[in-house]
Amino acid sequence: MNCDEVISLMGADVDGEVDALRSHALRKHVAGCPACGQRVEAQRALKQALRTELPCHRAPASLRERVAIALRAQVPAQVPAQGHAHSPAQSRADRRWRWFGAGALAGGLAAALLWFAGSLWHPGSFGEDLPTRLVGLHTGATLGHRLIEVASSDRHTVKPWLSARLDYTIPVLDAADAGFTLLGARIDRLDGRPVAVLVYRHRQHMIDVHVRPLAADAPPADVSVVRGFNVAAAQGAQMSWLATSDLNAAELAAFVSGLASGKLGPAGG
Repeated sequence: MNCDEVISLMGADVDGEVDALRSHALRKHVAGCPACGQRVEAQRALKQALRTELPCHRAPASLRERVAIALRAQVPAQVPAQGHAHSPAQSRADRRWRWFGAGALAGGLAAALLWFAGSLWHPGSFGEDLPTRLVGLHTGATLGHRLIEVASSDRHTVKPWLSARLDYTIPVLDAADAGFTLLGARIDRLDGRPVAVLVYRHRQHMIDVHVRPLAADAPPADVSVVRGFNVAAAQGAQMSWLATSDLNAAELAAFVSGLASGKLGPAGG
């Protein structure tokens, strides 16, 4: 199993949804790959944070009663006349109604709970600072399998795709000579507005680079550490550049600085 396969499976594995054979292969790979080990630990930390930080509310008795009434309404009570039993076809129909009613209600409740949880865990909730929100966006995109919306290593493909979806245009650099492969891009929402995200890979490390117009409160060149991920900031070309990855801090800071200045040196080791 390689790193790409681990990235695609680690969320399901942490939730216990991967079969024993693939789970064993994943754990064997992680044991010998520090980068994937950090990714899995970040996944576990995110899962634990969701469990501990999202509020849990018990359904009131009035709601439980309404649910019970709704279920009973789906299956009207039918008492057979004395000496007469339900036909097999009628019994099957009754069972189908019961399953349909229970399934529809359960589905509706699940959708409502997911919407509620999602609204509570939306980036920016709980007064999170910018690096924490960026790590949340990075891990959320990875776990949701939407890290890349337009897959291309050609900047002449990526730049027009982004420009068509944003009210600003960003420079897109091909950094392959520096050891950073452009994989594509996506659009995230940050501080209530859509923001360009360039996605690069350096060795086995995935890197998100959020790029937005430079503002007065743009973060200075700096590196923050959040849940095992580094967030490096830089400014250049009238843009604020924010890189998020499990790549080591020094390389990440040099990379985002090179992107911002439009000058990237040759690949390191």
